[in-house]
Amino acid sequence: MRPALREPGDTALWDIATPARPLRLPGVTMAGFGDRGRTPSGLRLIPHPAVTLALMFGEGSITVSDGRGNRQGGSLVTGPGFGSGSLQVRHVEKFHCLQVRLSPVLARTVLGVSPAELDGVVVALDDLWGARETARISERLAEAASWADRFALADALITDRRTRAGGADPEVAWAWRRIARSRGRARVDALATELGWSRKRLWSRFQAQLGMPPKRAAKLVRFDHAVHRLVAGRPAAEVAAEAGFTDQSHLHRDVRSFTGLTPATVTAEPFLTIDDIAWPTGAP
Repeated sequence: MRPALREPGDTALWDIATPARPLRLPGVTMAGFGDRGRTPSGLRLIPHPAVTLALMFGEGSITVSDGRGNRQGGSLVTGPGFGSGSLQVRHVEKFHCLQVRLSPVLARTVLGVSPAELDGVVVALDDLWGARETARISERLAEAASWADRFALADALITDRRTRAGGADPEVAWAWRRIARSRGRARVDALATELGWSRKRLWSRFQAQLGMPPKRAAKLVRFDHAVHRLVAGRPAAEVAAEAGFTDQSHLHRDVRSFTGLTPATVTAEPFLTIDDIAWPTGAP
């Protein structure tokens, strides 16, 4: 595992592990986190364009709250965008977590619930898969001899569940991939035209199946790309132009909308600064 720093004084908050081998399904990424006992309460979870599954195991615990006042401990799930910056760590005791990021087009097939039902909330995995199954997964992760074994276990779990239910419509999945690959710069009208759909039809299907309208998805993907460029040390004006914002003020508004922070202050957020270690392949 590699230590992840980025707190004042370069204090390591977590040890981080990543899979050494490719995972079976495209649109799935994983990282393992071991808390060093220094994770502060009130830490923001920065919005990301994926559905996130956090599998907790071993001793210790972490409690996360959403913008609706819900608090969940143990293994949990949250939808794309993390509730637009409303999710925060509320209570921490030294924990271990295997985090899975799922492309929204895979979420229903793996979790059994549409991303639309996860919008802005954090949900206990017990409520989706049942307490017995969640406990069994946690036990197997805790008993595994290494992170490589844990990643293999989680990869098999995700792949097995993927075969059990239908996913997003092919047209919706295609539109999502175009938005992701364009880093949020794809135009909704152009996507609808290429599909031979009306704008209204694309909007309603996308919203119903992925939990957000395509314009919101594009905004989230564009924000995610831009904020990581800021963390990499690029000037805000350069990032705004490169990422397709109207101007620097537009970038400022979107960063504040998603995080409550400014482009200058968001770069110090721990959950952003460790992304180059935990998620080197980028967004699903």
